[in-house]
Amino acid sequence: MIEVKNLYKSFDDKEVLHDISTVFENGKTNLIIGQSGSGKTVLMKNLVGLLDPTSGQVLYDGRDFVRMSKQEKVQMRREMGMIFQSAALFDSLSVLENVMFPLDMFSPMTLREREKQAMKCLERVNLVGAEQKFPSELSGGMQKRVAIARAIVLNPKYLFCDEPNSGLDPKTSLVIDDLLSSITHDLKITTIINTHDMNSVMGIGENIVFIYQGQKEWQGVSSQIMRSENKRLTDFIFASDLLKNMRNVVIENDIEFEHKKSISV
Repeated sequence: MIEVKNLYKSFDDKEVLHDISTVFENGKTNLIIGQSGSGKTVLMKNLVGLLDPTSGQVLYDGRDFVRMSKQEKVQMRREMGMIFQSAALFDSLSVLENVMFPLDMFSPMTLREREKQAMKCLERVNLVGAEQKFPSELSGGMQKRVAIARAIVLNPKYLFCDEPNSGLDPKTSLVIDDLLSSITHDLKITTIINTHDMNSVMGIGENIVFIYQGQKEWQGVSSQIMRSENKRLTDFIFASDLLKNMRNVVIENDIEFEHKKSISV
Protein backbone atom coordinates (compact mmCIF):
# COMPACT_ATOMS: atom_id res chain seq x y z
CA MET A 1 0.00 0.00 0.00
CA ILE A 2 1.12 3.53 -0.78
CA GLU A 3 -0.31 6.38 1.26
CA VAL A 4 0.01 10.04 0.26
CA LYS A 5 -0.48 12.62 2.99
CA ASN A 6 -0.95 16.36 2.43
CA LEU A 7 1.29 16.42 -0.66
CA TYR A 8 2.19 19.78 -2.17
CA LYS A 9 4.43 20.46 -5.16
CA SER A 10 5.42 23.85 -6.53
CA PHE A 11 7.77 24.97 -9.28
CA ASP A 12 9.04 28.43 -8.33
CA ASP A 13 5.83 30.36 -7.59
CA LYS A 14 3.49 27.97 -9.43
CA GLU A 15 1.70 25.40 -7.28
CA VAL A 16 1.02 22.23 -9.27
CA LEU A 17 -0.19 19.86 -6.53
CA HIS A 18 -2.27 21.11 -3.60
CA ASP A 19 -2.81 19.13 -0.40
CA ILE A 20 -3.32 15.70 -1.98
CA SER A 21 -4.08 12.86 0.42
CA THR A 22 -5.00 9.42 -0.88
CA VAL A 23 -4.30 5.71 -0.60
CA PHE A 24 -3.25 3.34 -3.40
CA GLU A 25 -4.27 -0.15 -2.38
CA ASN A 26 -2.27 -3.36 -2.51
CA GLY A 27 -3.41 -6.03 -4.96
CA LYS A 28 -5.57 -3.57 -6.90
CA THR A 29 -5.28 -1.54 -10.08
CA ASN A 30 -5.14 2.07 -8.89
CA LEU A 31 -5.79 4.60 -11.66
CA ILE A 32 -4.89 8.29 -11.71
CA ILE A 33 -7.01 10.22 -14.21
CA GLY A 34 -7.42 13.86 -15.16
CA GLN A 35 -7.12 16.35 -17.98
CA SER A 36 -3.76 17.21 -19.50
CA GLY A 37 -2.05 19.65 -17.16
CA SER A 38 -4.08 18.53 -14.14
CA GLY A 39 -0.98 17.37 -12.27
CA LYS A 40 -1.34 13.58 -12.49
CA THR A 41 2.08 13.07 -14.12
CA VAL A 42 3.71 15.31 -11.52
CA LEU A 43 1.98 13.25 -8.83
CA MET A 44 3.41 10.01 -10.20
CA LYS A 45 6.89 11.54 -10.46
CA ASN A 46 6.65 12.50 -6.79
CA LEU A 47 5.63 8.95 -5.91
CA VAL A 48 8.65 7.35 -7.60
CA GLY A 49 11.17 9.99 -6.52
CA LEU A 50 11.79 11.67 -9.88
CA LEU A 51 10.60 14.85 -8.18
CA ASP A 52 10.75 15.85 -4.52
CA PRO A 53 7.52 17.23 -3.05
CA THR A 54 7.52 20.72 -1.59
CA SER A 55 5.91 19.22 1.50
CA GLY A 56 3.95 16.17 2.55
CA GLN A 57 4.56 12.44 2.90
CA VAL A 58 4.68 9.42 0.58
CA LEU A 59 4.48 6.27 2.69
CA TYR A 60 5.37 2.85 1.25
CA ASP A 61 3.81 0.41 3.70
CA GLY A 62 4.49 2.94 6.43
CA ARG A 63 7.98 3.92 5.25
CA ASP A 64 8.33 7.63 4.43
CA PHE A 65 10.02 7.72 1.03
CA VAL A 66 10.42 11.51 1.07
CA ARG A 67 12.60 11.48 4.16
CA MET A 68 14.74 8.49 3.27
CA SER A 69 18.47 8.92 2.71
CA LYS A 70 19.83 8.67 -0.83
CA GLN A 71 21.02 5.12 -0.19
CA GLU A 72 17.69 4.11 1.30
CA LYS A 73 15.90 5.47 -1.77
CA VAL A 74 18.16 3.43 -4.05
CA GLN A 75 17.22 0.30 -2.10
CA MET A 76 13.56 1.30 -2.17
CA ARG A 77 13.55 1.69 -5.96
CA ARG A 78 14.51 -1.97 -6.30
CA GLU A 79 11.02 -2.72 -5.02
CA MET A 80 9.51 -0.65 -7.86
CA GLY A 81 8.75 -1.56 -11.45
CA MET A 82 8.15 1.13 -14.09
CA ILE A 83 6.42 0.97 -17.48
CA PHE A 84 7.07 4.06 -19.55
CA GLN A 85 4.68 5.56 -22.09
CA SER A 86 7.02 4.79 -25.00
CA ALA A 87 8.03 1.33 -23.65
CA ALA A 88 11.63 2.69 -23.57
CA LEU A 89 13.27 -0.52 -24.79
CA PHE A 90 16.93 -0.63 -25.81
CA ASP A 91 17.00 -0.92 -29.61
CA SER A 92 20.39 -2.65 -29.65
CA LEU A 93 19.35 -5.38 -27.21
CA SER A 94 17.23 -8.43 -27.92
CA VAL A 95 13.91 -8.94 -26.17
CA LEU A 96 15.54 -11.34 -23.71
CA GLU A 97 18.40 -8.92 -23.03
CA ASN A 98 15.94 -6.06 -22.47
CA VAL A 99 14.05 -8.07 -19.87
CA MET A 100 17.28 -9.22 -18.23
CA PHE A 101 18.64 -5.68 -17.96
CA PRO A 102 17.36 -4.96 -14.40
CA LEU A 103 18.70 -8.34 -13.28
CA ASP A 104 22.10 -7.56 -14.82
CA MET A 105 22.14 -4.29 -12.89
CA PHE A 106 20.80 -5.33 -9.50
CA SER A 107 20.66 -9.11 -9.07
CA PRO A 108 23.39 -11.45 -7.76
CA MET A 109 21.92 -14.30 -9.86
CA THR A 110 24.11 -16.28 -12.22
CA LEU A 111 23.65 -15.77 -15.98
CA ARG A 112 21.62 -18.97 -16.25
CA GLU A 113 19.39 -17.90 -13.35
CA ARG A 114 18.88 -14.46 -14.89
CA GLU A 115 17.93 -15.98 -18.24
CA LYS A 116 15.50 -18.37 -16.53
CA GLN A 117 13.85 -15.52 -14.60
CA ALA A 118 13.57 -13.38 -17.75
CA MET A 119 12.03 -16.25 -19.71
CA LYS A 120 9.55 -16.82 -16.90
CA CYS A 121 8.42 -13.19 -17.22
CA LEU A 122 8.23 -13.42 -21.02
CA GLU A 123 6.03 -16.47 -20.61
CA ARG A 124 3.85 -14.44 -18.23
CA VAL A 125 3.21 -11.86 -20.97
CA ASN A 126 2.80 -14.49 -23.73
CA LEU A 127 6.01 -13.69 -25.60
CA VAL A 128 7.81 -17.02 -25.57
CA GLY A 129 9.38 -17.41 -29.00
CA ALA A 130 10.15 -13.71 -29.38
CA GLU A 131 13.12 -13.61 -27.01
CA GLN A 132 15.75 -13.30 -29.77
CA LYS A 133 13.90 -10.60 -31.70
CA PHE A 134 14.79 -6.92 -31.48
CA PRO A 135 12.32 -4.15 -30.58
CA SER A 136 12.16 -2.90 -34.17
CA GLU A 137 10.78 -6.31 -35.18
CA LEU A 138 7.86 -6.08 -32.76
CA SER A 139 4.46 -4.44 -32.93
CA GLY A 140 3.59 -1.66 -30.49
CA GLY A 141 1.55 -4.04 -28.35
CA MET A 142 4.38 -6.56 -28.20
CA GLN A 143 6.82 -3.83 -27.18
CA LYS A 144 4.52 -2.85 -24.31
CA ARG A 145 4.39 -6.49 -23.20
CA VAL A 146 8.20 -6.64 -23.21
CA ALA A 147 8.19 -3.50 -21.07
CA ILE A 148 5.78 -5.17 -18.64
CA ALA A 149 7.99 -8.27 -18.46
CA ARG A 150 11.03 -6.09 -17.74
CA ALA A 151 9.09 -4.16 -15.06
CA ILE A 152 8.18 -7.31 -13.11
CA VAL A 153 11.44 -9.24 -13.53
CA LEU A 154 12.74 -8.12 -10.11
CA ASN A 155 9.46 -9.16 -8.45
CA PRO A 156 8.50 -5.60 -7.46
CA LYS A 157 6.03 -4.77 -4.71
CA TYR A 158 4.96 -1.60 -6.53
CA LEU A 159 4.28 -1.17 -10.26
CA PHE A 160 3.97 2.23 -11.95
CA CYS A 161 2.54 2.58 -15.46
CA ASP A 162 2.60 5.85 -17.38
CA GLU A 163 -0.07 5.77 -20.13
CA PRO A 164 0.56 2.06 -20.93
CA ASN A 165 -2.06 2.11 -23.74
CA SER A 166 -0.70 5.18 -25.49
CA GLY A 167 -0.51 4.65 -29.25
CA LEU A 168 -2.28 1.29 -29.19
CA ASP A 169 -5.49 0.29 -30.95
CA PRO A 170 -8.55 -0.44 -28.74
CA LYS A 171 -8.23 -4.23 -29.02
CA THR A 172 -4.55 -4.26 -28.07
CA SER A 173 -5.28 -1.82 -25.25
CA LEU A 174 -7.71 -4.32 -23.76
CA VAL A 175 -5.00 -7.00 -23.90
CA ILE A 176 -2.61 -4.74 -21.99
CA ASP A 177 -5.31 -3.86 -19.45
CA ASP A 178 -6.14 -7.52 -18.83
CA LEU A 179 -2.45 -8.33 -18.48
CA LEU A 180 -1.80 -5.56 -15.95
CA SER A 181 -4.89 -6.54 -13.99
CA SER A 182 -3.99 -10.23 -13.84
CA ILE A 183 -0.38 -9.51 -12.85
CA THR A 184 -1.58 -7.14 -10.12
CA HIS A 185 -3.92 -9.73 -8.62
CA ASP A 186 -1.69 -12.77 -9.08
CA LEU A 187 1.44 -11.14 -7.65
CA LYS A 188 -0.38 -8.93 -5.08
CA ILE A 189 1.32 -5.80 -6.41
CA THR A 190 0.32 -2.21 -5.67
CA THR A 191 -0.21 -1.03 -9.25
CA ILE A 192 -0.64 2.65 -10.14
CA ILE A 193 -1.63 3.58 -13.69
CA ASN A 194 -1.69 7.07 -15.20
CA THR A 195 -4.21 6.97 -18.03
CA HIS A 196 -6.49 8.88 -20.39
CA ASP A 197 -8.09 5.65 -21.62
CA MET A 198 -11.72 5.52 -20.53
CA ASN A 199 -11.88 1.81 -21.43
CA SER A 200 -9.21 1.24 -18.79
CA VAL A 201 -11.11 3.37 -16.28
CA MET A 202 -14.35 1.45 -16.74
CA GLY A 203 -12.72 -1.96 -17.24
CA ILE A 204 -10.01 -2.26 -14.57
CA GLY A 205 -10.56 0.81 -12.35
CA GLU A 206 -10.65 -0.76 -8.89
CA ASN A 207 -9.49 2.42 -7.19
CA ILE A 208 -9.65 5.65 -9.20
CA VAL A 209 -8.23 9.04 -8.22
CA PHE A 210 -9.45 12.00 -10.28
CA ILE A 211 -7.11 15.00 -10.23
CA TYR A 212 -8.47 18.44 -11.14
CA GLN A 213 -6.19 21.49 -11.26
CA GLY A 214 -3.70 19.90 -8.90
CA GLN A 215 -6.20 18.72 -6.31
CA LYS A 216 -7.89 15.41 -5.62
CA GLU A 217 -11.42 16.03 -6.84
CA TRP A 218 -12.90 12.54 -6.48
CA GLN A 219 -11.95 8.99 -5.53
CA GLY A 220 -13.91 5.79 -6.02
CA VAL A 221 -14.36 2.69 -8.17
CA SER A 222 -15.48 2.38 -11.78
CA SER A 223 -18.98 1.20 -10.88
CA GLN A 224 -19.58 4.51 -9.07
CA ILE A 225 -18.63 6.73 -12.00
CA MET A 226 -21.83 6.26 -13.97
CA ARG A 227 -23.84 7.47 -10.99
CA SER A 228 -21.51 10.16 -9.71
CA GLU A 229 -22.94 13.63 -9.19
CA ASN A 230 -19.52 15.29 -9.33
CA LYS A 231 -19.88 17.60 -12.33
CA ARG A 232 -16.16 17.97 -12.97
CA LEU A 233 -15.74 14.21 -13.05
CA THR A 234 -18.74 13.62 -15.31
CA ASP A 235 -17.68 16.44 -17.67
CA PHE A 236 -14.29 14.76 -17.98
CA ILE A 237 -15.46 11.16 -18.31
CA PHE A 238 -18.55 11.73 -20.45
CA ALA A 239 -17.11 14.22 -22.90
CA SER A 240 -18.82 12.73 -25.96
CA ASP A 241 -22.56 12.62 -26.66
CA LEU A 242 -22.40 8.82 -26.88
CA LEU A 243 -21.01 8.48 -23.38
CA LYS A 244 -23.45 11.05 -22.02
CA ASN A 245 -26.33 9.05 -23.48
CA MET A 246 -24.97 5.85 -21.91
CA ARG A 247 -24.85 7.55 -18.50
CA ASN A 248 -28.38 8.89 -18.92
CA VAL A 249 -29.63 5.37 -19.69
CA VAL A 250 -28.01 4.01 -16.53
CA ILE A 251 -29.54 6.77 -14.40
CA GLU A 252 -32.99 6.30 -15.99
CA ASN A 253 -32.81 2.56 -15.33
CA ASP A 254 -31.89 3.26 -11.70
CA ILE A 255 -34.87 5.59 -11.32
CA GLU A 256 -37.21 3.05 -12.91
CA PHE A 257 -35.86 0.28 -10.66
CA GLU A 258 -36.33 2.37 -7.52
CA HIS A 259 -39.85 3.30 -8.63
CA LYS A 260 -40.83 -0.36 -9.16
CA LYS A 261 -39.21 -1.26 -5.84
CA SER A 262 -41.25 1.39 -3.98
CA ILE A 263 -44.50 0.18 -5.60
CA SER A 264 -43.82 -3.44 -4.65
CA VAL A 265 -43.19 -2.43 -1.05
